[in-house]
Amino acid sequence: MKCVARVANRLSISEKTKHHALGMMEEVVNKKITAGKEPMGLAATVLYASSIKTDEKIPQKDVAAASGVTEVTIRNRFKDLKKILEN
Repeated sequence: MKCVARVANRLSISEKTKHHALGMMEEVVNKKITAGKEPMGLAATVLYASSIKTDEKIPQKDVAAASGVTEVTIRNRFKDLKKILEN
């Protein structure tokens, strides 16, 4: 959760997107799919996904730069999250 807030502040995103990301991260933690995953990578992915849902649409490149992870990490985690959160 701290990572989400840290990256969100670096990106200067809206409170709506940040709130949505925190809710999504809570769901991810509750489903116990965080095991073995880099916290900053998950935080970046959740923020990226939330930006899409709230029509803020922050590019992966910007999220990756703000979080210190690669765009590939965000894409891979995004695929994983889509599969899990759809169920």
